[in-house]
Amino acid sequence: MPVQVHATPITVFRSGVPDNRLGALEFVGGMELSSAEPLFGAWSSIRFVEGNSYIGVLDTGHWFTGTVVRDSDGRISGIENAEISPMTDAAGRSNPGKANMDAESLALRKAQVLVGFEQRHRIDVYPADNPVSSRPLRSLQLPFSIRELRGNGGLETLAVAPKSSPLAGALVAVAERSVDDDGHLFAGIVDGPMKGVFKVVRRDEFDVTDGAFLPNGDLLLLERRFSLATGVGMRIRLIDGRTIRPGALVDGEILLEADLRDEIDNMEGIDVVKDADGSIRIILVSDDNHSILQRNLMLEFRLLE
Repeated sequence: MPVQVHATPITVFRSGVPDNRLGALEFVGGMELSSAEPLFGAWSSIRFVEGNSYIGVLDTGHWFTGTVVRDSDGRISGIENAEISPMTDAAGRSNPGKANMDAESLALRKAQVLVGFEQRHRIDVYPADNPVSSRPLRSLQLPFSIRELRGNGGLETLAVAPKSSPLAGALVAVAERSVDDDGHLFAGIVDGPMKGVFKVVRRDEFDVTDGAFLPNGDLLLLERRFSLATGVGMRIRLIDGRTIRPGALVDGEILLEADLRDEIDNMEGIDVVKDADGSIRIILVSDDNHSILQRNLMLEFRLLE
């Protein structure tokens, strides 16, 4: 179903930082997105397919595809060719209910579109040539027991490692807030020769909402915090890819931390793309939960050397 999306530009991420440089990142630009279509929103994850074209999932069990438009300065300025389509489950059903199709994470690999679901926890494999009109080909075995996953804190991250990295193109999964007895997040290498469970240090009550690998094999984790005491927070953490292996407990440096004084909302999706000039861009999207109190945002940062 075609969808008209309106975009309002965001030129400054943090007040008082006119050059938009924030440690290791530089804010390039962003936009607040809205649509008259009731299905628009609840954006959980995004992956760029080719150029500025992307595929995303909504946690209502829908695909969201389109193309990001850029202005004459190369900043993101809109979305065109946007479409929202219901996802199909293994039984061939569309719209079987949120409990069955709570799509929260997304990854692309070769001829596969991999989707992670909460509530009925699983990783489904869709064909890359036409995922929108297809039922999943199969489900992948999780590297840890499904009993370890919380009902609303399951697989929020699926990311495919570069072939040239030690993980050699393996799929990595990280839970949102499912923790072991020591409070560490469950994570795992889903396939490949290093298949197995590892853990991620959970810090400061932040939950992991998505992740993406850099070309050098390091993993970026997008994290979110919400409480009545602290409000909404967002952070990006860098995990050294060489530390990801079965049995490991991984942690990493914080590249960016932000709150509602900055241009953020409920940030849920992250992807890494390489620009034509060779620079690494990091693109984030938010989930408005279909609430009038929240916003759908797309933000772009440049990773500084």
